[in-house]
Amino acid sequence: MKPIIIVHGGAGDIPDSRVQGKLIGTKAAVIQGYEVLLKSGSALDAVEAAVVAMENDENFNAGYGSVLNLDGEVEMEASIMSGTNLDVGAVTLIKDFPNPISIAHKVLTDSPHSLLGGDGAKRFALAKGFSTVSPESLVSHNARKALQNFLKHGEFGRTEIGAQDKADVGTVGAVAVDSNGFVAVATSTGGMSGKAVGRIGDTPQIGSGTYADDNIGGVSTTGAIYFDVFIIFHN
Repeated sequence: MKPIIIVHGGAGDIPDSRVQGKLIGTKAAVIQGYEVLLKSGSALDAVEAAVVAMENDENFNAGYGSVLNLDGEVEMEASIMSGTNLDVGAVTLIKDFPNPISIAHKVLTDSPHSLLGGDGAKRFALAKGFSTVSPESLVSHNARKALQNFLKHGEFGRTEIGAQDKADVGTVGAVAVDSNGFVAVATSTGGMSGKAVGRIGDTPQIGSGTYADDNIGGVSTTGAIYFDVFIIFHN
């Protein structure tokens, strides 16, 4: 069958100043993921590649560009799921790595566990060959401004940097079907600007942020009230 990939870069009210960057970034992510599929890569590898592209782009609230907690730190989370065997991998409270989705994928393939967080996730990532980066290198100028705005005005829950009214729930994700008909979903986020240290959202919780089933479809969400991208199959 012909492979398919869909990505999202967040939902809600996106300020005009950030629309173009998100359009460019999501198109680049689609290309990255689709190239994997065209080379007969798996749906899992495709959604990881697409999400990595957005984690590396400061236009998105994931990876570099993630919003900050009350201590001015990035604390990220991500999840990935295979629709073929319902295997899952997720991480949370990630501070020292640029691409939490890749660690989540490794949890799926190389760990007896489904969800790792904080220091445990860091130890696992290091054991699997991931390299740390300076936490400060993950903090964008816009993320600092968003936290300053929160501390000044108390605009709790604003997750889209630059939003003026309602919050844009800034999570990124991808759903793919490969040439074998296998489904996979990946989701990644920096969470909420001004969140409490140690806050864990819905993204790493399988069935809440991410779900995939070859017999049904796949969905990647952002926040409790948005469904960002989904593929549904009808028998």
